[in-house]
Amino acid sequence: MAEPKDMIVPMLREMREESAELRGEMKKRFDHVDARLEKIEGRQKNYQSAVTADTMMSRLVTGDFEERLATLEKQVGELLKGH
Repeated sequence: MAEPKDMIVPMLREMREESAELRGEMKKRFDHVDARLEKIEGRQKNYQSAVTADTMMSRLVTGDFEERLATLEKQVGELLKGH
């Protein structure tokens, strides 16, 4: 029968190899998750930019419309005063 000290060193080597394999697998998985998150964050930034641009365009159009409406109201008011 083998001595306990002769059994421990091979077991430790085996455990070290298994640990290294697990670390390698975990690294691959984290790299994959990181790549997916970067892709999602990029899409989110594009979406936020599009929403901001849409909001700005809406404000511009609405502001222009309100300005023209105010001008028309003023002109109608002046016509009513003169009548």
